[in-house]
Amino acid sequence: MSLQNDVMTALKVAMKAKDQAALTALRSVKSAILLAQTETGSQSELTEEQELKILQKQVKQRKDSAAIFLEQGREDLAAPELLEAEVISQFLPEALSQDDIEKVVTETIEKIGASGMKDMGKVMGIVSKALAGQADGKTISTIVKSKLV
Repeated sequence: MSLQNDVMTALKVAMKAKDQAALTALRSVKSAILLAQTETGSQSELTEEQELKILQKQVKQRKDSAAIFLEQGREDLAAPELLEAEVISQFLPEALSQDDIEKVVTETIEKIGASGMKDMGKVMGIVSKALAGQADGKTISTIVKSKLV
């Protein structure tokens, strides 16, 4: 619930500053968190892992939208999406470097004795859980594929 409190505090600051991009981004995060809470059927608190997944999804949606807008030559629509992604990213833990992710993947492969692509699911599951919020799935997947070949 601490993330929800942080978002509410930032929302109040954005309201006072009349920052429309931050307001839009933070309201959508608040909405996604409330939706996830009511999805379970009760007002139960979300785990930190669930909150991070919500934030990552929100950032990914905005970056994907911005990429599509840029492909179509609509920089005017891409800029607010990227700005909102940046606002939401403030609440995510700092992303790991490529080398750090590779180190975790290599350690996991050695630990479970993975030998080929048939073990990719096991490795992905363990690494994704260990790096929740610190690396996106696509990057992890690419590294795991390169190590398991």
